[in-house]
Amino acid sequence: MRILSGIQPSGILHIGNYFGMMRPAIALQAEGETFYFIADYHALTSLRDPQALRENSRRVALDFLACGLDPERGALFLQSQVPQVTELAWILSTVTPVSRLELAHSYKDKIARGMSPSAGLFTYPVLMAADILIYDSDIVPVGKDQKQHVEITRDLASRINDSFGSPPDRQILKLPEARIQPATEVVPGIDGQKMSKSHGNTIDIFGEEKETRKRVMSIVTDSTPVEESKDPNTSTIFQLFSLVADRNEVEEMRQQFRKGGAGYGDFKKQLFEKLWEYFAPMRKRREEILADKSYVDDVLARGVRRANEVANRVMERVRSAVGL
Repeated sequence: MRILSGIQPSGILHIGNYFGMMRPAIALQAEGETFYFIADYHALTSLRDPQALRENSRRVALDFLACGLDPERGALFLQSQVPQVTELAWILSTVTPVSRLELAHSYKDKIARGMSPSAGLFTYPVLMAADILIYDSDIVPVGKDQKQHVEITRDLASRINDSFGSPPDRQILKLPEARIQPATEVVPGIDGQKMSKSHGNTIDIFGEEKETRKRVMSIVTDSTPVEESKDPNTSTIFQLFSLVADRNEVEEMRQQFRKGGAGYGDFKKQLFEKLWEYFAPMRKRREEILADKSYVDDVLARGVRRANEVANRVMERVRSAVGL
């Protein structure tokens, strides 16, 4: 089974990235062959600084490795170093109905938030479909908000198979399945909305201690007095604490919320301590990787060799099927 995950290098990684995508993707290494790509082509829809793009891409690779990605069990590589993906995206675009892209949730959401409606942003799902299909992926772990992209991918693969398959039952492109992680599909930010760089409400995975504490202490809360009972189920503090604490600690905080007598400031302090403790081994691993100047480059080089091997085979199949 081949499992594919991708992440954009549009900024510094935060704990929403970790719990929503990175941790479940890393856990899937135990289930099959894993491909992890750093989506630098996709980042061009929002990032216009070439130096920042290069630095972000390298930082994503470093942080992914520090968080537990095992390069012996999975390929980590830059999307842009597999040029076949853009060739496949063009071929897919020739069978993509405009109406299908007009219904894409992510496009409408980004336009509503003020992003320029570029052709790249509009055809983003086609490139994402190529990312998935170029590696004959079986499983794509995604959040609930990304499930539609996998549905579009399956639709485009089916259109290619139906249009160019000979005989009719020949499968040119494999149809992938989405893997939803319901327990952590949405990680709240410090304002209670989904944690996102575009919302400016993040807590970085590898932020400095002082800044991390400041971000945690700035989590938005209601005005419930210290002595009164509070609802843990509607609290950003409690939701984040539940991600990093064990079952007994979570239950203890739940009881403290309901009992009253403790303020949100106290709960924020508990959250910071657990967050800092949770990511301590990863901070240590990150420092070890940084001490080896060639490690990240070596991992990316090995990963892209493996990715190109598979992509070449898929493109040979596609080119032959469509007449190129």
